[in-house]
Amino acid sequence: MSTKDVIKNNILESLSGGTYLDAKTVLGILFFAALIGVYVYLVYRFSAKKAFYSKDLNITMAGMPIVVAAIMIAMQANLLVSLGMVGALSIVRFRTAVKNPLDLLFLFWTISAGIICGVNLKALVLVLCAVMTILILVLQTVPQMSTPSVLVIRGDAKEADWEEIKACVQEHTKTAKLQTEGFKAGQMELIYEVREKAGSGLISELQKYEHLQGVNLLKHDGEFRV
Repeated sequence: MSTKDVIKNNILESLSGGTYLDAKTVLGILFFAALIGVYVYLVYRFSAKKAFYSKDLNITMAGMPIVVAAIMIAMQANLLVSLGMVGALSIVRFRTAVKNPLDLLFLFWTISAGIICGVNLKALVLVLCAVMTILILVLQTVPQMSTPSVLVIRGDAKEADWEEIKACVQEHTKTAKLQTEGFKAGQMELIYEVREKAGSGLISELQKYEHLQGVNLLKHDGEFRV
């Protein structure tokens, strides 16, 4: 046997070797990964907003730690298998749109938990889950800044007293920024960005003016609703 063949055989033996895990250890790792998946499922179920909640996505995240942990076990057992898995996973493309950016956090959480479970670092997984749960619960209790409302006023361009209407808007709001002032077919339209005073009754005050044909106050919290 030549020197070249000896080197080749040594390289193949080193690549085919890996960390041996007995059946009991493998089952323990997968069972622990399943418990972590169920825990993430419950956290997501009770923390996600109803408008964005997807049961299918939640089930997917619950099973993600098990799948990733199994991949990590296989990669430890055989280096050739690990190279093949890296190549196979590199060509996978996920095209499902994520409705809520917070879902990305949960997805990376489950993938990271699966990787850590796969290398049997259970204490680190528990610390990760505790930190993530506290972080999510604490940040969700932080009050959100109130967003300005959009006030749309339409009325007869000639008959309505627009200067008095503008003064009324300024009087009954904390801030009122005139965004658009338009004229069409004998009608005047004003669009304001306003922040109402508590109990100001802005709409009720504007209802007192004659020759106004429409007053709309559009409110939102900065989030999309379906």
